[in-house]
Amino acid sequence: MKTRELGRTGIRVSPYCLGTMMFGQAGNTDRDDCARMVHRALDAGINFIDTADVYSGSESEEILGAALEGRRDDVVLATKVNGPMGDDPNRRGSSRRWITTAVEDSLRRLRTDRIDLYQVHHPDPDTDVEETLSVLTDLVRAGKVRAIGSSNLPASEIVEAQWAADRHGLQRFRTEQPTYSILNRGVEREVLPTCARYGIGVLVWSPLASGMLTGRYRKGQARPDNPRMRWVSRHLTDERKLDAVERLIPLAEEAGMSLTHLAMAFTIAHPDVTSAIIGPRTAEHLEDVLAGAGTVLDDEVLDAIDRIAEPGDDVGPLDIAYSPPAITRPALRRRPAGERGAA
Repeated sequence: MKTRELGRTGIRVSPYCLGTMMFGQAGNTDRDDCARMVHRALDAGINFIDTADVYSGSESEEILGAALEGRRDDVVLATKVNGPMGDDPNRRGSSRRWITTAVEDSLRRLRTDRIDLYQVHHPDPDTDVEETLSVLTDLVRAGKVRAIGSSNLPASEIVEAQWAADRHGLQRFRTEQPTYSILNRGVEREVLPTCARYGIGVLVWSPLASGMLTGRYRKGQARPDNPRMRWVSRHLTDERKLDAVERLIPLAEEAGMSLTHLAMAFTIAHPDVTSAIIGPRTAEHLEDVLAGAGTVLDDEVLDAIDRIAEPGDDVGPLDIAYSPPAITRPALRRRPAGERGAA
């Protein structure tokens, strides 16, 4: 695979990034099979791998660390911090206290002495961004982390973090990891242009919209009883998305490709996207995606996609996408009862 610059880090990565969320109890429990997928991806030219401490309760990092024995130097290795790692309220978030502990845990599980890209998994409204950037800067200076990134940040918070780094002489977030697919194009409005403005590399997650863009979930058909997919049940039954899929399938067929290959090629065609994360659970899933690695969409196909899923529009909800506190906390949207009247 050809490589692309990861923002302004000087690091070059493949347009496909191997995501390992499905490694472990949340997906594929066969560790040897997961290791074979890692080696197959590397042999196919993928040099970028993404994981997180919370995936399968940290099992994903353990599996990946074992699989990379002897090949660590061939990989741009990315992981994330912020999600809850137990019931203790201090074993989560983006504080100096937690990140200092979490990075050591990730290094141990990954069997490495450095992380190439260390990302804050979600915004943390309860922690000053200066606090987070300060500890991440210390980790870069200590050589434990090569570059830092964010994930799921709205455009306003991307800008705030850049300004905070500039004001305080701290390391800047060099990458952002948003969700992006044919069905979820909301980041085209502000997030992607903001990343381009600041020279931020973008690796997008769920380019296949949690499986909807594989064609396995069709309108009028019973949804497969897959326990692993029950956490995105609303997403898989969204009528607007199902309607869009029914229009995309014949478009892909007319273009001589599968819907999966159409969807993957769409994401990496955007000039502001560096890499798209693929998250196979099985070797068959991986081989299917790799088979379309050379797919290029012409303007006619891209125009047709725009007519089905409008630029800058999220066709329907993605259950696992980040929602800011202003949306999830009713108290932030309502005045106290005694102050609601006009008089």
